[in-house]
Amino acid sequence: MNVPDNLRYTKDHEWVRVEGEFAFEGLTDYAQSQLADIVTFELKPVGSKFKKDEIFGSVEAVKAVVDLYMAVGGEIVEVNEKIMNTPDVVNKDPYGDGWIIKVKMNNADEYNELITPEDYKKLIEEQS
Repeated sequence: MNVPDNLRYTKDHEWVRVEGEFAFEGLTDYAQSQLADIVTFELKPVGSKFKKDEIFGSVEAVKAVVDLYMAVGGEIVEVNEKIMNTPDVVNKDPYGDGWIIKVKMNNADEYNELITPEDYKKLIEEQS
């Protein structure tokens, strides 16, 4: 399983990358492999504001429909149009072109509370 060292993770198998005051969020390689073929995303629109752990959308795959949770609180400033038009890009490139949303963070400290790569590897080992 691919677990990049430059990201943080959630117990819900989402990853976060921070660039300045913005956080990019997506599904991990583990999550996309468990879901199998991703069919569609339903996401709240740009401008929507959420607290950490609130649901901002869902992903539908062949195996299940899963809620997506905010890893950090803030305002959605961009939705990745590529995944809206071609959802399976997340299956092919979950950490690159497959990002889901870009968020202007309310509190950058929330990023530091997320799971480290080492601990995320342990989590997926336990769940496999």
